[in-house]
Amino acid sequence: MSTTLAFTLVTPEELDRAIKEPEWALERVQDGDALSCFLEKSWAGIQFLLDAAEVDVELHEDGFIIDDEAILSGWSDSMVADAAKALSAVPFEVLAGHYDPRKLSEAEVYPFRHLWDGDDIEYLRENYVDLVEFFQETAASGGALIREISF
Repeated sequence: MSTTLAFTLVTPEELDRAIKEPEWALERVQDGDALSCFLEKSWAGIQFLLDAAEVDVELHEDGFIIDDEAILSGWSDSMVADAAKALSAVPFEVLAGHYDPRKLSEAEVYPFRHLWDGDDIEYLRENYVDLVEFFQETAASGGALIREISF
């Protein structure tokens, strides 16, 4: 069993609908044609680096709960714009300066727990670059997001 995290692009109007109709929101994020950013299992490692670099974006905690199970969270267009600005200001090279496999392992950062090594930084880099680009494009379009965490 693994825990993954993804963001799906919606319009502000669709986000309003998602809040009123969580079942629709779940269908929307599971729609294979929806524009999304799938961070796989990298989200916790990225968050570890964002925290170490003091970047004020919480991939898992930001947003507001949409459904009773807290699987779906909404990110308004203004939240997306703020996050895009914060993420864009921090190139991965800055985050890489905080990458320490020993510290990630000691903190039992998901998914590798005690198995983080020097090569895992590329996994984080690839997903971070995709995340920043997705947030930038979403903000530029005036879009909102639904964040889904799956177990």
